[in-house]
Amino acid sequence: MITSAYAMGGAPGGGQAGGGDWGFIITMIIIFVIFYFLLIRPQQKKQKELKAMLDNLAYGDTVMTTGGIHGKITGLADAVITLEIADKVRIKVARSAIGAVLQKSGSAAPTPSTKP
Repeated sequence: MITSAYAMGGAPGGGQAGGGDWGFIITMIIIFVIFYFLLIRPQQKKQKELKAMLDNLAYGDTVMTTGGIHGKITGLADAVITLEIADKVRIKVARSAIGAVLQKSGSAAPTPSTKP
C-alpha cells in the first residue's frame, strides 16, 4: 500500500531536474527581445517621425487633422495652429491634432501688414 507521504514525494532517488530556473530566464529574455523588435522599436520610430513632422510645419502647408479636416496653415504658435478651411473661414487646432502634411508650401512666414 502507498501512503500519502510517499505519493507526494519526488522521483525515486531524490534528484530533481536541474536548469529549470535558467530555462525560465532565457525564455523571458527571448520574449522581451521579440516584443522589443515587433512592438516597442517600431512605435518609437513612428513617434519620432510624427514629432519631426510637427516641428517642420510651415505657413502655407496643406494639412489634415486627425479628425479629417483639411486646411491650409495661416498661423503658427507653439501649441496652436490656425487653419483656413474655406475662404475667410479659419479655425484654431492644437498642433498635436495634425495628422498628416498633404502638401508642403516651401514658403517662409508671411510678413505682417500694417493697416492704416
